Parts: sequence; C-alpha cells; structure tokens
Amino acid sequence: MGSAMSIRIDTSQLKKLARALDDFAKKQVPFATAQAINAVAKQVQAAERVNMARVLDRPTPFTLNSISVKLANKSSLTAMVYVKDIAAAYLLPYEAGGLNKLNSRTLLKPVEQKVNQYGNLPRTTVKRLLARPNVFVGRVRFKKSGQVIDGIWERPAYGDRKQGGRGTKGNTQHKIGGVRTGLKLLIKFEDAHAAMPILGYQSLARKVVGAAFRRELDAAMKRAMATARR
Repeated sequence: MGSAMSIRIDTSQLKKLARALDDFAKKQVPFATAQAINAVAKQVQAAERVNMARVLDRPTPFTLNSISVKLANKSSLTAMVYVKDIAAAYLLPYEAGGLNKLNSRTLLKPVEQKVNQYGNLPRTTVKRLLARPNVFVGRVRFKKSGQVIDGIWERPAYGDRKQGGRGTKGNTQHKIGGVRTGLKLLIKFEDAHAAMPILGYQSLARKVVGAAFRRELDAAMKRAMATARR
C-alpha cells in the first residue's frame, strides 16, 4: 500500500541456527525459511482482509481481494504482502491520512438513487440518468441562501403553461438547504475530504509476523527434515 509491507528475516539469527545444525540439516534451512515466511505472509494477508472488513464501511470484494502476496523462495527470503495499485490509491488515506478520493475524480454522493449492497452507485446509474431529457449536470446557485450545489439534477415536470395553461410555477415540492425548489437533486458531487487513518495496515502486519514467524519456522524445519530423510 503505497510502500508495500515486506516480511523480512534477521539473517544473523539464521546463521546462528545453521551453526547449531549438522551439514544435512543446514541444507534444509533456506527451504524451510522460505516456507515459514510464506506461511506467515498468507496469515498477514488473511488478517488484513478481516481488518478491512471490520473497519471500512462495506468494502467490496474488489477491495478485499486487492491484498496480494508475492511469495519467497530459498534464494530470495523475502515475501511481500501488498495492495494492488488501484485499491492502494483510495485506501492509502485510511492508512497514512490525507484526502479521501477515487482516482482524483469527484466523489459521487447518492441522494435520490438506489445503491448496491456495498453502499455504492451501480456503474450504469449516471449513464442511465443522463440519457433522460429532464436531467442535467451542473452547479445550481440558490439566491435566497447563497448555497451552490454541484451535481446531477432532475428538472420539474413541465406543466400545462407550455401549452397555454398552468405551467410549473409553484411546483416546489423539494427542499434543499432550507430553500424550496422544483429541482430534484439526484447525485451530489463532493470534493475530497480528510480521511481518518483507521486501517493500521503495517502495524497489524508486524504484529502477525512477530507472533507467528518462529512457530512457523520450527514447523517448517521439522517438515523439511522429515521429508529429506525419506
């Protein structure tokens, strides 16, 4: 995420471990170490997904599945647990602080629209709305309140005055900022806003690594020794 979280080991400790082993066992150390690192990396991945589901508001499967692992091998004893680029861009403010934004685009706040189970607008909503002749995009200034709102609006239905009758005057069934209006705000455009750093992504990863690595290394060494002696 921004800078991906890497799981690294202290090689000096491995050297001490190797000195205490016979030649046969020493050969198993790199393989067992890689296996242990990978096991811990997968535990970090799982823990990060659980944490995101807990602290974020209805994260999508795309967001949760963006946490990936690059595995270690016996010649490169480093695994990397990282967030894929697209998700990392909008999740980073929840780790390090900053403005909440999505690919530098305006945030869309549904007002009179149905959202999906994750609280987001379906992909086709904006396109569908703008295909309607009584819908427009723009900033509307309310003279009485001085309020300016940018978004997608629905014009009031034309009355009979267009045909010489009653018209739309007085058709002000909607209220925005205390001002009655015939316009209906469908989607509001909002600027990026400050996000609280609530993820604790890196601190959680360090906690999992600290708790699990030695246990996984011991287990991996036992498996490697047992397999090699067959």
